[in-house]
Amino acid sequence: METDLTAAIEQIDEVRWRIPQESISGMRVAGMVYANGRLMEKIKSDRSLMQVASVAFLPGIVKYSMAMPDIHWGYGFPIGGVAATDVKNGGVISPGGVGYDINCGVRLVRTNLTHDEVYPQIRELVCALLRDIPCGVGVGGRLKLGDRELRKVCENGSRWMRNQGYATDEDIELTEASGAIEGADVSAVSARALERARPQLGTLGAGNHFMEVQVVDRVYDEEAARAMGLAEGTITLMIHCGSRGFGHQICDDYIKVARQALHKYRISVPDPQLGCMPVDSSEGRRYLGAMKSAANYAWANRQYLMHLARDTFEHLFNKSWRSMGMELVYDVAHNMAKIEQHDVNGERKTLCVHRKGATRAFPPGHPDIPEKYRDVGQPVLIPGDMGTNSYILAGTVGAMNETFGSTCHGAGRAMSRHQAVKAAKGRSIERELEAKGIIVKSRGRRGLDEEQPDAYKDVNVVVDVVHKAGLSKKVARMRPLGTIKG
Repeated sequence: METDLTAAIEQIDEVRWRIPQESISGMRVAGMVYANGRLMEKIKSDRSLMQVASVAFLPGIVKYSMAMPDIHWGYGFPIGGVAATDVKNGGVISPGGVGYDINCGVRLVRTNLTHDEVYPQIRELVCALLRDIPCGVGVGGRLKLGDRELRKVCENGSRWMRNQGYATDEDIELTEASGAIEGADVSAVSARALERARPQLGTLGAGNHFMEVQVVDRVYDEEAARAMGLAEGTITLMIHCGSRGFGHQICDDYIKVARQALHKYRISVPDPQLGCMPVDSSEGRRYLGAMKSAANYAWANRQYLMHLARDTFEHLFNKSWRSMGMELVYDVAHNMAKIEQHDVNGERKTLCVHRKGATRAFPPGHPDIPEKYRDVGQPVLIPGDMGTNSYILAGTVGAMNETFGSTCHGAGRAMSRHQAVKAAKGRSIERELEAKGIIVKSRGRRGLDEEQPDAYKDVNVVVDVVHKAGLSKKVARMRPLGTIKG
């Protein structure tokens, strides 16, 4: 399906653009893209708008096929894509709508430490983190798991870490889904996926994954920031990673299943990468069970990485992590499909909400967010790149009404990894960032080249769009001081 959608797209307001359902025969709903004019010009330069239109072909899809302002080309779904299907009316689930890194997500830790206390030691701290945090391609973790223990991790996620002494009750409470989504089915996971999972628990990996020391440099919402324990001039730690090779293998296994399901269930989509199966089918149930296993593994993974980081801070600053106030603010996923209840045209429906490169953003009062945030809304964690700001936002009623409680997940790539490496030729990204006062350490040069700041859209613009659209509201901004990458 090759159609030029640039002429068809309609600008609704400053930050909303619609792809009419009539643009391509077979679309079941319209497309909705959240962007300003500057971002839209960039979005038009790749094929992600066509992917938004293609997702609109999925059986059972309701309301819109949506794209957040960090949208870019992905497998099947665009990264930054949101789509919900009606489970009881033939709704499907698509592995391409979750992505390869199942429950890739972000964890934010606040501290009582100040910029003036930490920055004089930032190089030493970053080097210590690189030493203590297993990261990079092929680097295994410290935890040695047998089959029985690995199964428990898949079923219990962060709660398994609590049982081993690597998490507190508060850590569990402040993690999306309390660190373990119900319904994981390890019997639906291949032996190859489990083999890949065993050595990688407690590892950061490579690619766009990172651990970053930051300082809160601006507070926009005093009440929400206070609830989250954030104040200007204080240090935060952000962790971005997912389910590693485990989730990748599960996605790879079920993409093959989903392609076969297109023929079995006579589903017509314009792109075979949109392979899918009814949620209420044997294939759909097995994929959900396997996906949840990877999701729980990812939550356990980020929990253990936080445990290791707490140890590093303790050794360097000669204080306990509790006395430094190293408390979890929140942990949120941005590659997931979840079964949720939402109102559609005034009717309560059970939906399968795909958020691929999109973050859940539930509003104040929602029962699925921690009690301490019920008055201000769910924390939403938006990482930038190594050289720019990250943000913490709060979920809104607007997001619940409009996007099934979803918002953006980051800056979004502006260059492919190949283009970024080519653009970095003859340069030292590490030295360029150090000239800005940011210490970056990596296991290899290529990772820095691929993830250089120029490879990403301006996160400040992306966040401005979702704030103006009412999909989440700004709470605080963090500035990077030091980063480790694989």
